[in-house]
Amino acid sequence: MSRWMNLRQRFWFLPALFCALAVVLAETLIFIDQRLGDVDLGPLSFLINRVGESGSRDLLGAVAGSMLTVASTTFSITIAVLALSSSTYGPRLVRNFMADRGNQFVLGVFVATFLYSLLVLRSIRVRGDGGDYFVPHLAVNVAMLLALLAIGVLVYFIHHISDSVQVWTLARQVRTDLLSTVDRLYPEQIGWDSGDVNDADGAQDVPGRLDIEGVLAVSRKTGYVQGVDHEDLLALAVKHDLVVSLQVRPGRHTNDGDALAVVWPPSRVGDDLLAEIGKVVRMGQARAPHEDVEFAALLLEEMAVRALSPSTNDPYTAINALDDLSAGLVLLAGRRTPSPYRYDQTADLRVVAPMGELTDLLDHVLDAMRLYAIEHPTVLHRTLELLDQVGAASRQPALLARLDMHAQRLVEAYELSSPQACDIEELTRHADRVRRALNGRAPR
Repeated sequence: MSRWMNLRQRFWFLPALFCALAVVLAETLIFIDQRLGDVDLGPLSFLINRVGESGSRDLLGAVAGSMLTVASTTFSITIAVLALSSSTYGPRLVRNFMADRGNQFVLGVFVATFLYSLLVLRSIRVRGDGGDYFVPHLAVNVAMLLALLAIGVLVYFIHHISDSVQVWTLARQVRTDLLSTVDRLYPEQIGWDSGDVNDADGAQDVPGRLDIEGVLAVSRKTGYVQGVDHEDLLALAVKHDLVVSLQVRPGRHTNDGDALAVVWPPSRVGDDLLAEIGKVVRMGQARAPHEDVEFAALLLEEMAVRALSPSTNDPYTAINALDDLSAGLVLLAGRRTPSPYRYDQTADLRVVAPMGELTDLLDHVLDAMRLYAIEHPTVLHRTLELLDQVGAASRQPALLARLDMHAQRLVEAYELSSPQACDIEELTRHADRVRRALNGRAPR
């Protein structure tokens, strides 16, 4: 499923699909025209405008030429928008434009109409020895309809590309990825009752000499771990009666030869099996948000940090990014982190697959705000609100204590920046309210 999602996000995927449909449509209509010939369609004749051989050639040539020109223009506009967004909001947001269905659809319509017109134009030829031309009138009229469709698509593209560079649109797209990733990963249970396994009990089931005697399955590529096929990995472990301990998780960068997993017992492990385990871990040249919650949050964090740079100095964009980031963090705080221990149907431990912790993600985000937002009190106040929102969604004592610590650190860092006394007093009062709320939520 993840490979299919990666394929759909390729910028060429939808245009290529439209081109294939254009070929099928052109050949089908040409075939129908050959069958119909000059048959009188009766009341339906007004639907088909017959402009003759010369007129059809001119019409198809004009449609094909204009479609290629407009396609080149829209592609140039898209590249310009990519460059602007990359420099303003961060290069990692470029993937949103590449995967944008609207951009793919627009380019696909223009390229497919161009290809369709060429194929129909090619079919206009002399028929037999009498000098009579075959003109696919039905196909020519459909070309006109496609040209009208392309005009509407052009108007849509102008609106869509203008809307896509708005900060709230970019943030909304990343927020959607973050929420869908949390929904997809954290409720998921792989194996038998994996969600009910106590971590302490699961740790006792790990073979004692796994790290010493286990065989390493190593990476054969250099890149980022984009995902792990847990079902396939569990099936391999059950089939060969193994225990597999993953050493990486989505988002981790690995070099050629780095360990991906430890497999035990060594007596049942061969080179072919290690190669199969290596294929379960999907590698790529860039991180992807589908199984990497940290990356989806990192995009919003990067948007906020860039907005706070001295060259941009846009705290409102940073606050907007924190607003969207809070939606994902609050949802994640209300979910239980799945146990890393995966069991088969006979309650035997098969896979150890650690998941990312919310505390690590919060540390990364809040440390960035403490370092980069120190000159923007409004952003610091929004960060305190973020702490309060996440704390309200969670009842984990360790998480609440970590949030309390970050609230204190924010105030201490702000005091060291030599702000005005009134600003320090306001931030301190806000932080005290948040800390009291956090301590009040901690179970006694």
